[in-house]
Amino acid sequence: MGDMYKVTIGDVEKMYEDGTSLEDIAKDFQAEYDSDIVMAIRNGKLCELFKKITSDCKLEFITTGMKPGMQAYRRSATLLMLKAFYDVVGRKNVKSLFVDFSISKGYFCRATGEFTLNETLLEAVEARMRAMVIENIPIYKRSVSVDSAREMFKRHKMYDKEKLFAFRRASRVNIYNLKGFEDYFYGYMVPNTSYIKYFKLYLYDEGFVLQLPVVEKPNEVPEFNPPAKLFNVLKESTKWGEMLDITTVGDLNEQISKCNISDLILVQEALQEKKIADIAARIVEEGNKKFIMIAGPSSSGKTSFSHRLSVQLKAHGLKPHPIAVDNYFVNRKDTPRDEKGDYNYEVLEALDVELFNQNMIDLAAGKEVNLPTYNFVTGEREYKGNKLKLGEDDILVIEGIHCLNDKLSYSLPKENKFKIYISALTQLNVDEHNRIPTTDGRLIRRMVRDARTRGTGAKETIARWQSVRNGEESYIFPYQEEADVMFNSALIYELAVLKVYAEPLLFGIPKDCPEYMEAKRLLKFLDYFLGISSENIPNNSLVREFIGGSCFKV
Repeated sequence: MGDMYKVTIGDVEKMYEDGTSLEDIAKDFQAEYDSDIVMAIRNGKLCELFKKITSDCKLEFITTGMKPGMQAYRRSATLLMLKAFYDVVGRKNVKSLFVDFSISKGYFCRATGEFTLNETLLEAVEARMRAMVIENIPIYKRSVSVDSAREMFKRHKMYDKEKLFAFRRASRVNIYNLKGFEDYFYGYMVPNTSYIKYFKLYLYDEGFVLQLPVVEKPNEVPEFNPPAKLFNVLKESTKWGEMLDITTVGDLNEQISKCNISDLILVQEALQEKKIADIAARIVEEGNKKFIMIAGPSSSGKTSFSHRLSVQLKAHGLKPHPIAVDNYFVNRKDTPRDEKGDYNYEVLEALDVELFNQNMIDLAAGKEVNLPTYNFVTGEREYKGNKLKLGEDDILVIEGIHCLNDKLSYSLPKENKFKIYISALTQLNVDEHNRIPTTDGRLIRRMVRDARTRGTGAKETIARWQSVRNGEESYIFPYQEEADVMFNSALIYELAVLKVYAEPLLFGIPKDCPEYMEAKRLLKFLDYFLGISSENIPNNSLVREFIGGSCFKV
């Protein structure tokens, strides 16, 4: 018998033999958790369950009901799907299999090659996935040199990964192996296929969706209900990337290394400006719109977008007036609180809805209105002589998280409202099998802006992010399909710019903070990108709202 080591788990201390796996220890405690344990934190460091005990340690368990655990689950399910697809179709018959973007709680995938993608094929792939779950197949991990990894990726025709690691600083790469299928993934995995119990495949549009659980309900597959308008915007953004020959981080890094980034920035900005101009033209064409309602999740660039749209509306002879709904916050002492007792600025009740409607109705009636300004320092509403009276060609450009919800603007005629949903829907992927969550791009945007404009550190931004995300799920996303148009504010080059600003902020988070684990993950993610200077970015760019230097008051 080997040496015995003390393992502390919460208030429990138990002795385990040297070499006992974290998975075996987790099985002793699984009954105390509502969802599956898939990883552990050992002495403050995130670990996969195949790791073994070699000394006294303190353990915390990570389940699929927690963000890192669900990320590992969804990553592992993607590996399982890829292996099953290649098994059913035959590797030589697959030209490409791209995990594209998130839709309806799942991943939209595109596959091309010597096969017909139909219901029969998907049923066979899903059946193969379920068979492998029953087989309880181990997911192995090995470390290889970057050069060896690039040779392997080239051999497997995974050219996106080969290009990605041409710009990798690290000398070694972790490769995962599922029954002979080898691939690279950005992040950790579950120990074996028996953990991957919840999934469903759906044929959709020109591809298919791998539908997976979410943190809030980790033990069930959610209903497949794809938002058609959002999906079309995501498809359009993907085509933009393909038109620019940049679909992955490796493609972007290659352009940066060849000093082609200035042209790329100009083309991407021109594409966005054309889209904004098209939206303005549609508003003018419809003729009866007086209230432009703009909503979107945090750090979507709503403020810059509203100003740029206003410029385009002016070019059509209209007189737009930007209005921020945030100026209608109730005084801080009257703000509702959440279950933790903190002020909840995400709920509709945090706004003076009655005053907002009265002001808008008065403006529509041609009356002069003294508009409020909210002082975020004192937490009180102020009046600074910001008076407005609308003429025949005047139009209000209103932005705020609740603008698509008719409960905010209940008194305004629907025929006079034009609704716009804006979000930063990242069209770039790490590689063909590793997507970039849009929430990561927005978090990095917000982190950089908070540090610049509010003096808030990355630690505080990360700590508050889940609360912000909860508000989006409740008050923004349910209304997105009600928009007349959608606008994607993500720029294909922006993460290479934000990297320069975000990395110092993330390195400033101490190791003993709860936010350190997320900071470390984001630093690893940003390490994929070559950084670029912001000097060539136009001063009206949406990115300027976050890094500074905008010509607008944002």
